[in-house]
Parts: sequence; C-alpha cells; structure tokens
Amino acid sequence: MGSRIVVFGAGGRVGRAAVAEAVGRGHAVTAVVRDPDKYPDLGSAPAVTVVRGDVTDVASVAAVAAGHDAAVNASARMDIPSEEHFVGAVKALVAGLAEAGVGRLVVLGIATTLETAPGVRAMDDPEFPAEYRAFSQGHVAEFEALRASAGGDLSWVMVVPPMDLDAAGPRTGRYRTAEGTALDGPGHLSHPDLAIALLDEIETRRHHGVQLAVAD
Repeated sequence: MGSRIVVFGAGGRVGRAAVAEAVGRGHAVTAVVRDPDKYPDLGSAPAVTVVRGDVTDVASVAAVAAGHDAAVNASARMDIPSEEHFVGAVKALVAGLAEAGVGRLVVLGIATTLETAPGVRAMDDPEFPAEYRAFSQGHVAEFEALRASAGGDLSWVMVVPPMDLDAAGPRTGRYRTAEGTALDGPGHLSHPDLAIALLDEIETRRHHGVQLAVAD
C-alpha cells in the first residue's frame, strides 16, 4: 500500500512532476495550490486530490497535511520577496506538519546556493546577476531556517537540482548525489528524474538535514 503525500506548489513544473512520480509509485497525493480553478487538469488522476492551501500559513498547512505521511514543498512566489516566502514557508511547515503529525519533509532548493569550492557558492561570484542573487538568498535563508528547526520530530532534506533543468527531458531513473556541494561535470537533469530523487527521499529517508545536490 502506498503512502499519502501532500505536495505544496503542485501546479508548477517540478510540483507536477513530483505528483506524477508519486502517483506512478502507487501513492495517494494531495496537490496544494493557491487557486485550484487555475489547474483544472491537475486532479485528472483518481489518486490526486487538488485543494486550496497556503504554505506560509500554519493553520492551512496543518489542515491540508492532516493524515499524510510526508510532504514536498516545491512552491515559489515571484510577487513577493524571495526570503519572505521561503522563510515563511519553513516556519509554517515546521509548525503545521508537527500539528498534523507528518514526520518527513522534502524541500526543493536551487543550485546557485551550493558550494563550488570550500566556502564559495555560485551566487557569490561578483558577476552573478543581482536579481538572481536576491532570489537565491531566499533559499539560503530557507535552509538556515530549516537547520534552526533541528531537534524536533521532523526529518527533512533539501534536494537541489542543477541549473540546467529540462522539463521535456526523459525519465531515465539515473542521478548522482552530493551533500552540500555542486557535482562535478556539466550539471543537467530532467524534471522526471528530479521527481524520482524527490520521491526516493520520501520513501527511503536516506538523507536528513542537508542540501542534497542531484544531477545526471
């Protein structure tokens, strides 16, 4: 029997890929979006229930996550400051999932926050565009907020794909991993293979409390 998984940000490309991968593995999925009317096709599979929810609101997280075994956060907001959204989401997820009794959280990160050399991240390059650095900083703050939540019952990991993500790429089932640092070689990954990595971390709970870089 499969698990019950709640996916926040299920209407985005990575969120949709995670929903599809979870359904393909026999799990039941609650797909959380801010406006279900914008995603009429998202609940086409019998195993998917689409609900309205706010990942930055503790009560909303607790309500939609109740009765689930694990959660994925693939949400993002471009209309508010990056740090405001991602830190707000962490705070709400930590409290809301605890209230709902959900013990595993897999969070989607961003490649620019990974170290390319000891103590040096891609986003630290002086020529890195300022607008992208601001968005990346939101994920840095998100990771720090997750680390600050350590000590509770929540097991979490941040899965970080490479910069070159291919929405139309094939599902190969192959990917490499590294903790906290960018992987050597050209970073590339298809959305279906990223979804495999996300679901593998839900099913195996192999990593905890780290940035887990994934690439093909």
